[in-house]
Amino acid sequence: MLEQEFLGNTVAEWGISLLFILGAFVVVKLLALFGKRVLLPLVNRTNTRLDDVIYYSIEAPLKFGIMLLGIWIALHRLVYPDSFVKVVDNAYRILIILCVTWFFANLLNGLLQRYWERHADGQTKKMMPVIKRTILVIVWIIGIVIALSNIGINISALLGTLGIGGIAFALAAQDTVKN
Repeated sequence: MLEQEFLGNTVAEWGISLLFILGAFVVVKLLALFGKRVLLPLVNRTNTRLDDVIYYSIEAPLKFGIMLLGIWIALHRLVYPDSFVKVVDNAYRILIILCVTWFFANLLNGLLQRYWERHADGQTKKMMPVIKRTILVIVWIIGIVIALSNIGINISALLGTLGIGGIAFALAAQDTVKN
């Protein structure tokens, strides 16, 4: 029964690939438990809040990255047509870059929040959401452009469009900045 083929792979190979995915899920759960029981109390004991920002910034993207790795290993053990492998590899390139972008967006968000909690006056606190949102949008745009560039999409036209969109945004936001 284990030697029976299904979509070009034996049932045993499918089972082993499924075990890799389940193993990645177990590692993520163990990592979450370790973080909750060991790392979080250590992070909360320190006087500085920088370690809190780093911990909360890396927690979710790291779990997602481990699941991506488990699924990638499971899929690459199996035999597929070359076109499917190319699509999967491109999807993984995009997802990994977006995962790293997610980490940097969380990190910048946390660092900006900590900075403005300490150094902000009344006027700065009013502008904080606008500045923070603008910085996060820029980080995500850079991440998406890098991801698209990595899979071979010509981004010159996209960058030209973003340039024109940026000019339109700047003109529209002119009154807001004046106030």
